[in-house]
Amino acid sequence: MARAVTKQRKIVNTAIAWGIGFLIFFPILWTILTSFKTEAQAIADPPIFLGFDWTLANYEAVLERSNYGRFLWNSIIIAGGSTVLGILIAVPAAWSMAFVPGKRTKDILLWMLSTKMLPAVGVLYPIYLLCIQFGVLDSKIALVIILMLINLPIIVWMLYTYFREIPGEILEAARMDGAGLREEVLYVLTPMAIPGIASTLLLNFILAWNEAFWTLNLTAAKAAPLTAFIASYSSPEGLFYAKLSAASTMAIAPILILGWFSQKQLVSGLTFGAVK
Repeated sequence: MARAVTKQRKIVNTAIAWGIGFLIFFPILWTILTSFKTEAQAIADPPIFLGFDWTLANYEAVLERSNYGRFLWNSIIIAGGSTVLGILIAVPAAWSMAFVPGKRTKDILLWMLSTKMLPAVGVLYPIYLLCIQFGVLDSKIALVIILMLINLPIIVWMLYTYFREIPGEILEAARMDGAGLREEVLYVLTPMAIPGIASTLLLNFILAWNEAFWTLNLTAAKAAPLTAFIASYSSPEGLFYAKLSAASTMAIAPILILGWFSQKQLVSGLTFGAVK
């Protein structure tokens, strides 16, 4: 029998959870608050938390200096394109590993995961030369392919884990009803794995959105995403913390909105399922 949880224990657990959540969110909160300060208030000692004169001057300066819309569009194309392309490749790969495993399936999975241990700087030079050779340096298509390949092991591993939870008998029944491989994957496997695919999409979109190493080294102007937009506010003259915080807030705002929307959709889906 499950042990009864006292009201006091629930309160303590809730307080601990909120405390941990606040600690995780505090750097983002501090960045947002700093974006509304003057440069003098941003570096004040001791730090000023709320008692300061709020200003939008930093956002005005950022928008005047940079074309935020172009950076945002590049980030959406690069993160979205690499994630969708990765899913299109990973779904068949994960399906074959989950339902038609071979002798070396586990070895291949471990090898794929081990590639994530390779320092990115170790392959920067050859990839940089390849981009020059193919004429795709400072292009969105190069970053889409590179980020897809970087995150592909994670996508395959996550989908493989979700697919393993689906009973193979369901797919066998679909085959007995005359479903081909295409119908089996599209109309049987994919609908059952939508929660797993959705969480994989969201995680890898965020990973691609936050990628800074490759975007800073392989772009200059045309394909520069929001990570390059933020880095442009670190200059030889020094760090302008208020403006840098404003740029960072504008860069993370779409992800915060996406996270909030995804959470609302998840809660609505769970509630609808419970009602049904």
